[in-house]
Amino acid sequence: MSYAIMRHLRRTVILKHQRRAESTMTNLTQEEYVFRPPIAQWNKVIKEAEKIVGYPTSFMNLRWLLSDEFANLAMHLRKIVGSNHPIMKTAKTVLYNEHNNLQPWGLIILLLSKAVASPAHTLQSSNVNEQQRLLAELTEMIRTGHYIHRGLLNIPPKDREWDKDSLFANKIAILIGDYLLVTANGMLARLRNQELSYLISTALRDLSEGEFFGPRDEQNMPLPSKPSKNLTDSYRISCDTMPLEVRDVLGSPMREWTLRALYNGGTLFGRGCQGAMFLANRTVEEEKKAFLFGCHLCLAWQATSDLQKFSESKNSFSLVSAPVLFGLAHSPHLYNKLNMIKNINDVDYLSLKKDILETDALERTKSLYVENAEKAHSYIDLFGDNESTRTIKRMINNT
Repeated sequence: MSYAIMRHLRRTVILKHQRRAESTMTNLTQEEYVFRPPIAQWNKVIKEAEKIVGYPTSFMNLRWLLSDEFANLAMHLRKIVGSNHPIMKTAKTVLYNEHNNLQPWGLIILLLSKAVASPAHTLQSSNVNEQQRLLAELTEMIRTGHYIHRGLLNIPPKDREWDKDSLFANKIAILIGDYLLVTANGMLARLRNQELSYLISTALRDLSEGEFFGPRDEQNMPLPSKPSKNLTDSYRISCDTMPLEVRDVLGSPMREWTLRALYNGGTLFGRGCQGAMFLANRTVEEEKKAFLFGCHLCLAWQATSDLQKFSESKNSFSLVSAPVLFGLAHSPHLYNKLNMIKNINDVDYLSLKKDILETDALERTKSLYVENAEKAHSYIDLFGDNESTRTIKRMINNT
């Protein structure tokens, strides 16, 4: 099934649910729910990649989009359309899957699997391919389930009596996130591989620990730490499965940004790539290279996303994105504008953006992308020169 057909079917399902709840959509404008496809070049690379692996590989496939469980949750989700709850923004991002929102993790994992696959088509190799496909899909499901759970609002007890809509939206966010995570864990259990389960569990640990790392506002949204010039500015990514190193990280822009990105899914993507090598019975060294490839590619994508959102956003951007952290390090007095804030919505983003643009923050963020993209290139080169690795390189270059 082609990528274009897959998008059309997804769109048909979405519109079907929208028509059923048309009376609740009066606060949406037309452009808010019309699908906007990725840029042409990216779309072309994606199609080439899907030809290699044989089918569309996004976690949002018809098997769960058309399931009775998800259809029921989607109907409840329509009841809160028009509200300001973060779950609506999250749902829009997930459903429309625009170019710089959700990168095709599963597709990359399968391309990497294809790069090291045995040329002989046997029953054993077919079984490995099926296991790798399940791994690719469950990795994306875990990431998205976690992403949806992060869209919860922290409602003070005194407001819970009258803010029923937000309470209901929180319940829907929990249910949808739980549905994806439980489904992913069920897929992982079906692989019946204890070592692979351990690898993925370490990534789940990192996702969880990341939600408690560093200063936070009253909605548990991350805040930057006070810049410090006495800290080293490099972070070594370890291949072992121990918890990530957190000493002397806060206050160093490079180290803090890298650790946050690894917590936010970098190690999950890395373990997905590593798991694909494990299922293919590759060496431990190749597993480590695949893990580092996944981490650095995720970091490159994060740097690109930070640049785009900082450049295009008129209202807000992440306060722990690379441009902000580099800007605060360049001009520490800017930290006074963010110190002791209780809610990130209270920040004067236009003023902060103007001040950061006067620093070298964007140039350093671009260098951050180049550095990690080059490292991802160097690791993927270790898996040979073939159609799959060449396609991965084109995906890196067209980020």
